[in-house]
Amino acid sequence: MEYAGIAIIPLLIGILEVLKKVGLKEKYVPAISIILGVVIGIGLFGNGDMKSGLVQGIFIGLSAVGLYSGTKNAFEK
Repeated sequence: MEYAGIAIIPLLIGILEVLKKVGLKEKYVPAISIILGVVIGIGLFGNGDMKSGLVQGIFIGLSAVGLYSGTKNAFEK
């Protein structure tokens, strides 16, 4: 998913990593990811349609969590 040439999901993963470095506990990462995803979705993809932005935001947040945990599990084993 891209907006203005920027890949949103890797950007969200980067934001989550920064939050972890400043003290966010790892157990809160999925919830924060979905919240930030919804904010991004409504802000960038809502276009006046709150429902569409909400769905896009949930998609972004869940995709970021899945990519993060999948990569983490692949490198830990």
